[in-house]
Parts: sequence; C-alpha cells; structure tokens
Amino acid sequence: MKSILIIGMGRFGQHLCRNLAKLDNEIMIVDQEEDCLEDMLPYVVSAKIGDCTNETVLKSLGVANFDLCFVCIGTNFQSSLEITSMVKELGAKYVVSKANRDIHAKFLLRNGADEVIYPDRDIAENLAVRYSANHVFDYIELTDEFSIYEIPPLGKWVGKSLKDLDLRNHYDISILAIKGTDENETMDMMPKADYVVRENEHLMVIGRKKDIDKVLAMMG
Repeated sequence: MKSILIIGMGRFGQHLCRNLAKLDNEIMIVDQEEDCLEDMLPYVVSAKIGDCTNETVLKSLGVANFDLCFVCIGTNFQSSLEITSMVKELGAKYVVSKANRDIHAKFLLRNGADEVIYPDRDIAENLAVRYSANHVFDYIELTDEFSIYEIPPLGKWVGKSLKDLDLRNHYDISILAIKGTDENETMDMMPKADYVVRENEHLMVIGRKKDIDKVLAMMG
C-alpha cells in the first residue's frame, strides 16, 4: 500500500484513482472543481478543492509525505508544467505527469517530472495493433521490443500439452496465462507444463514482437 496524491480529476485522473483504490492505496485528490471530486469520495481518504498553480495550496498538501504524486492536468500544459515543477521543489519523492505530446514530455522531464505518461497515445497504439491484426484480442506493449499479446492457439497446438509444444524453444515465446472464453473469462495464470491447450480459449503470450508476428502469420 502506498500514499498517493493525484492532482487533476479529469477522466484519466478519475480512472487512475478508482484503479489505485482497488489496490488498497491511500489516496488524496485535488481539483479546482468540486463536481469533479464528489464521485471520487468513496475511493479516497482525503479530497481538496484548490488551484494547484498556487504554491500556498500545494504547500498545504504536504506533497513530501506521499510516495507518489500524479499530475493529471491534460487541458492546460502551462498549468501542468508549473505544478510539476513546484511539486518537485516542495520535496515530492516521485512525480508522474501526464503529457499529450512529445514536446510536452521533454519540458515536464526537464522541470521536475520523474516519469511522463501518454495515456491517449498508448491507448491509440494498442488499439491500432489490436484492430490491425485478425487474431489479436488484446495487446500490452512492455518495451519497444517486447509485448504481451492475447491470441488464439494455432490449430496444431490444440490437444497438446505445453511441455510437448515447448513454445519457448520452437517459437521464442512464453505463455503467461490461459484465458477462458466463458462468461466469467476465467484466467489460469502461469499454467503448468502438463496443461493441455484447448481450441476455445485465448493464450496470453509474451515475447518479441517479431516472433509473435511470425506466429500470427501462421494463422492466416
């Protein structure tokens, strides 16, 4: 469990807050608009109305006491930059700022951000990969080289155990989980070597993109 400050309760900030709360983190949220905070109250330990471009407001938050500070200002880059810089100057341990463009990211990193995230760009890239391929149900990019894909099994894999398939040696990929296609989408994490692959299920595979692309090409 971590103590987390989220500045900016737009759509991304709210989604982030809900998901962090599910993982039992202690969260404080701040926004200029009271309406943006109301729906989030069940998920947080504290909420404050305030303009975080005002240094007095930021000082009152005790930013140095949080394990993580998220700056989720998406519509006003100048405000995002000012807040990022001041949060770091006030002793924030780790600052994660939201960016919409590469040039914004460069300025944020030079002015206090320890990390910059691009939620809109990342979603667009993932959707592009997912919908450009006929056999990709989901996609998570880990690095420029490695990714996780949710794919169906090749026909020749069905009815064989993972040990017999030896996917690591034959295809340079590894299976992280088996996802059922039933209503509950059951997930078998880290399946054992004797697991027998079935036709109507999805495989969560990790590997280099070029190697997984070769597997996808075999599916036609």
